[in-house]
Amino acid sequence: MATQASTKFSRVTLRYHPPVAHVSLQHPPLNVIDIAMMEELAEALVEIEARPDVVVIVFAGSGKNFSAGVDVAAHTPDKVDAMLAKFHAVIHLLVSSKKVSIAAVQGICLGGGAELALVCDLPEIKLGCYPPVAATTLAAVVGQKHAADLILTGRSITGVEAANIGLANRAVSSEQVASVLQESIEHLRKLSPAALAVTKKAIYAWDSIHFDKGLARAEKIYLDDLMRTEDAQEGINAFLQKREPHWKGK
Repeated sequence: MATQASTKFSRVTLRYHPPVAHVSLQHPPLNVIDIAMMEELAEALVEIEARPDVVVIVFAGSGKNFSAGVDVAAHTPDKVDAMLAKFHAVIHLLVSSKKVSIAAVQGICLGGGAELALVCDLPEIKLGCYPPVAATTLAAVVGQKHAADLILTGRSITGVEAANIGLANRAVSSEQVASVLQESIEHLRKLSPAALAVTKKAIYAWDSIHFDKGLARAEKIYLDDLMRTEDAQEGINAFLQKREPHWKGK
């Protein structure tokens, strides 16, 4: 079937090549996830979920990067509540989707971008880094110690390390990403869409029991504890002002 493209979005592109829906983050050069993109991602996921001819969702970033994460400007006190609600709405839609999701990650993948890739069923990453969503789900994927290391240090990791600790399914060169992605799609194309949907539900049955409560708890701590510290505001202001932060420990 010929590729069908949706033209109603500005921050994402949505192309259908049944049984695959391709979603690309479009906010170059780093594909920062702002509130407008969150709203469009949510709308796109609702649209995709309603299409019985779609079995697989592929997420990618435009250009050379996946995403540098959520817009730091959206973390200010007047915006952070709305930002978390909209971003976590996207995460909930993706987690509850009956479609098999693949994150084809190249280049920078940080913060909210890494969280988006993390909750996909098959993250295939070239370069990654590692947070309410991560704090809730990462330990179940890579283990408590690896999760603590990545979340607390915020260090960058290579695709090879991501694959070694179970964060990614595979790590390949940039030149191989397209062929590896197509290989995954071809495997899924041969299977029953109904069986895939039910099997995915079964795979995550145990995790889903804890996810909603865990994310709600992590979000509450983020808003009530972290965002009320002077250091959180200092970190945001320092980033926006392009200077080093001066921590006070309170």
